[in-house]
Amino acid sequence: MDIVRGFALWAIFVNHTPGNWLGYVTPRNYTLADATEAFVLLAGYAAGLAYGLVLDRQGWFFAASRVMGRVFTLYVAHIFLLVLFTAQVGLSAERLDAAAYLDELHLDPFAAEPYRALLEALLLRYQPSFLNILPLYIVVLAMFALAMPLVRRPWLMLGLSAALWACARVFDLSLPSWRGEDWFFNPLAWQLLFFIGCALGYRPPGGAPLSVPWRPWAGALCWVLLAAGAAMTVLIYFTWDFAEARLPAFAPYLAAIDKASLHPARLLTMLALTYLIAHGVTRDAPWLRRRPALVLALLGQQALPVFCAGIALSFAGRLALEADDRWAMQVMVNLAGAALLVGLAVVTAWYGAEKRSPRRATPPLPTPAAGDTR
Repeated sequence: MDIVRGFALWAIFVNHTPGNWLGYVTPRNYTLADATEAFVLLAGYAAGLAYGLVLDRQGWFFAASRVMGRVFTLYVAHIFLLVLFTAQVGLSAERLDAAAYLDELHLDPFAAEPYRALLEALLLRYQPSFLNILPLYIVVLAMFALAMPLVRRPWLMLGLSAALWACARVFDLSLPSWRGEDWFFNPLAWQLLFFIGCALGYRPPGGAPLSVPWRPWAGALCWVLLAAGAAMTVLIYFTWDFAEARLPAFAPYLAAIDKASLHPARLLTMLALTYLIAHGVTRDAPWLRRRPALVLALLGQQALPVFCAGIALSFAGRLALEADDRWAMQVMVNLAGAALLVGLAVVTAWYGAEKRSPRRATPPLPTPAAGDTR
């Protein structure tokens, strides 16, 4: 799980850096799902695994309080990232005389109505570009705090979650936003992927976790879905003119494959990938213990600081590549970005280990001997 999440965090950094040639080899170019789907599914898996254990041992109230504590941490991280990213982009726009940065990244309200923009950002009703994943995570995790007892009845939980997803799509339901725009990631739809992860991650005491056994026909169907998704991805992102001209009956369907409300094709793609990876990668695979996999696992274990740093570094990388996008700069941006993310993961992992380690008791001062007046 940590390895896949680490890879997703690296892909988020690469994909959020315009002009980065590595972006052409990330999964978003050959599957309908991308790093965001993986991030949300694995967040749900981690929540079901960790908080489900607390639920069974200490009850719903204590477990829900732990979840809400995590929600508060995510909210603080989001606000910190918002301030950092806004200052970073705003200063760059001023110094480089590039006001287009503000418009492109939806930061222009800070120039027109700074106080209102700040208030709406604090209420999560205003989300600049690249700053919409953590609000989604905050809302679905808060929903999980309320629905946590349902993890003991996973099929009921998934049925209710699927019903909410369907209603959100059919009736165009979403949370309110400041300027009438829908959330870039509609939590009422994306919660389905999160709760699927929760159901897979929960380990009931004395019982077997929810699992989907391997079936050859199911594996073949997953490969067919992925192949069809790859073809549709190429048509949507690389040959759209051809799709409109030669596939007039199919083009409207392709245009309707939205990300905001988690289109069924994107959901099925993520589930197919999960099924194949879960059954295709064994726990004792030798490559899981090699250094690249261990580095990705470390990134995944420190997901929150790595994600926040990746967003900030992606804009810095953009500035560098706009100045020079030749091979040398491409290599430097990607190596420097990866090194900084790994370095941050190492530092935060070390700091977390230090906090958790028992403090050594301070030895008592020696008692002066009788008659000793020193």
